[in-house]
Amino acid sequence: MPVAKVNGVEVEFEAGMTVLQVAERAGEEIPRFCYHERLSIAGNCRMCLVEVKPGPPKPQASCALPAAEGQEIFTDTPMVKKAREGVMEFLLINHPLDCPICDQGGECDLQDQAMGYGRDGSRYAENKRAVEEKAMGPTIKTFMTRCIHCTRCVRFITEVAGVPDIGMISRGEDAEITTYLEKSVASELSGNVNDLCPVGALTHRPWQFHYRPWELKKTETIDVMDALGSNIRADSRGAEVMRVLPRVHEGINEEWLSDKSRYAVDGLTRQRLDKPYVRENGKLRAATWDEALGAVATRLKVAKPGKIGVIAGDLQDAESMKAALDLFRALGSANTDCRQDGSALGIGPRGGWLFNSSLAGIENADAVLLVGVNPRTEAPLLNTRLRKTWLAGQSEIMLIGEQADLTYDYNWLGAGSKTLSKLPKAALDLLNKAERPAIIVGGGALGGEGGAAVLNALGALAKKTGVVTDGWNGFNVLHHAAARVGGLDMGFVPGEGGLTATQMAGKSGLDLLFLLGADEIDTSKSKAFKVYLGSHGDAGAHSADVILPGAAYTEKGGLYVNTEGRVQMAERVVFPKGQAKEDWAVLRALSERVGKTLPYDTLDQLRTVLMRDHPSFGRIDYLAPSASFDVASLGKKGDLGDVAFGSSVTDPYLNNPIVRASATMAELSALRIAPVAMAAE
Repeated sequence: MPVAKVNGVEVEFEAGMTVLQVAERAGEEIPRFCYHERLSIAGNCRMCLVEVKPGPPKPQASCALPAAEGQEIFTDTPMVKKAREGVMEFLLINHPLDCPICDQGGECDLQDQAMGYGRDGSRYAENKRAVEEKAMGPTIKTFMTRCIHCTRCVRFITEVAGVPDIGMISRGEDAEITTYLEKSVASELSGNVNDLCPVGALTHRPWQFHYRPWELKKTETIDVMDALGSNIRADSRGAEVMRVLPRVHEGINEEWLSDKSRYAVDGLTRQRLDKPYVRENGKLRAATWDEALGAVATRLKVAKPGKIGVIAGDLQDAESMKAALDLFRALGSANTDCRQDGSALGIGPRGGWLFNSSLAGIENADAVLLVGVNPRTEAPLLNTRLRKTWLAGQSEIMLIGEQADLTYDYNWLGAGSKTLSKLPKAALDLLNKAERPAIIVGGGALGGEGGAAVLNALGALAKKTGVVTDGWNGFNVLHHAAARVGGLDMGFVPGEGGLTATQMAGKSGLDLLFLLGADEIDTSKSKAFKVYLGSHGDAGAHSADVILPGAAYTEKGGLYVNTEGRVQMAERVVFPKGQAKEDWAVLRALSERVGKTLPYDTLDQLRTVLMRDHPSFGRIDYLAPSASFDVASLGKKGDLGDVAFGSSVTDPYLNNPIVRASATMAELSALRIAPVAMAAE
């Protein structure tokens, strides 16, 4: 490896590294505003100046200068100090004195670096320039007079998000960052530009003037808005979650976060269930816990085991599903299901319902077939990885299903099952020739009556084209529900002779239907006595005869398994609202009333039982190496028919109770349906 000297200390580095990277490898801190390791190099801000020998006797921008063998790098000479002070003076020439009212105050790169590398005065006496505010949509609040033209936002939205809606116009003192035609940014990742902005030019519009950073209590937890399990930090003040920010996890979300995961937090305080309700004479009335649990227990005691059932929702933690499964199995019921979409998953080897190549591993695929899935709406951060491989020219992407703008080019093969039954020769040849072919199938193809046949056909295709081989497993199921893999792993599917969720919600003849946070399934045809345990007054609560208030995902500790099979632990951020209780505790209390007391009294005891019965839940943040399996055995042979594959998520901003209660999500949904130019405030 080549060697360079940093302040007299020899450092080995990899070929292609920049001087800035070599200096940081030596432990030196280099100030910067425009440089970001996940974006292209711009060299705009000049804050990262260093002295380099051999080279011209002037400071060099270390972010844009390649390191070389034998180079000497100096980061603390008088020349460097004076140069950085000069750059900081230039950056502050037009920057307004907004720190007391700026949302970025307290966590601002410009504040920190002005203190560390600036001088104590300015020689500039002219008036500061002012820049008009821009309209960038419901998630981005602009104060463009503060902008230092680092272009991080431009590079992110163009390179990573793939929606080039932000750019720079004019030159010199007239240069401005703006959106084209005053149009809102049409990206599901737009909130990341607020994180990237090193000053207060772009801030989070939904949270503006709501808090100061030092007031907030910070809790590291897991996101449940999709099935990726993005690592997040939830910041709270008192009993309210004020904001959600991404944490770095290279295997899942890198350091990005989708707008839905970030801005749905206002839905945590709206439409909340904070007390039990019982329906009398067709109307719901507030009740005590004793009354509500007594009403449910009375019905459970008199109903036959085959006449009761439970459906688990998309946001449930593993502990609550385990408690529900244990209770209904103890009552003798086989009617248990966590698949609200009616998908055919849950039978056969575990790899049959996982994203086997892993989220990071999909970047190694050189041919990808998307079937009944829109990764841009179902898993935006997976979509950025697919775009990354496409940009690098590493993979060819094909699609069977509904055409959509995925931010990259793909070959559309057809609309649905008819295309899958007779795949074009060019597509087959591409999969056969690829070293690491991959199939990504979504709920849009696996739901409904033909889902099992589609799964079987995809398994046969995977075996035929070498998608699953020793050392590579490219058979991937992309879930959209955070609870789905955990439910399938613990067997939360119908037992022998049991009814599926679709059957239970229909004219099944059940006497009692227990909805464990299940809001995405139509139960209007069911004549059963309905019990809803959940956090929001949504569809499930509207049709319920008894409502039991539960905790939202930020109000309880819980285990979640993401689409690739990685178990992660969410932490409690705030306490449940009003009289609401953690879901598992409600089920434990109910079990005692029906004479089938569950064998655990605390969350730790419940987790011990869960991990004993299903050891995979005991490996936190562990991703098991993908194992090969007989992929052709998946599903059930049958006629594929002629069915179009649509996405299982038609509107990502309205697909669970929390986002439906969010005002910000309502704005994003409206803009998604009818994009319009917005007026700046």
